[in-house]
Amino acid sequence: MRTFASAMSTAYTVYVIELSRKVFTEDRRFREANPQYNGVLECLYVGQTAKTPQERLAQHKSGARSAKGLKLSSDIVRKYGRYLRPSLYQNIGPLTRAEALEVEEGLALELRRKGYAVWWG
Repeated sequence: MRTFASAMSTAYTVYVIELSRKVFTEDRRFREANPQYNGVLECLYVGQTAKTPQERLAQHKSGARSAKGLKLSSDIVRKYGRYLRPSLYQNIGPLTRAEALEVEEGLALELRRKGYAVWWG
């Protein structure tokens, strides 16, 4: 069992994964979430984790589940994830969990404003 102190000291980071552009044509929810997308820039997934971004990408791609059988991965990343985009997140973190959740959404919305198609969460 994790103690309050260990939970408070866990460092989180925000990461960005480039997705195949097929996600925009094949996934209705992704398309509806990104009506501003014009096809020029990439499709992206923004997430936050206490693991390394590389470990988290591997979890997504493998469809990992917890010991209790709960999904630990995004279906969108499992199916369409290509690779990490460190240039879009390299100067972020370490963060607390609360900060990471806030930064995750903020970065996703900022990238969307710049013309990327973005999924997060």
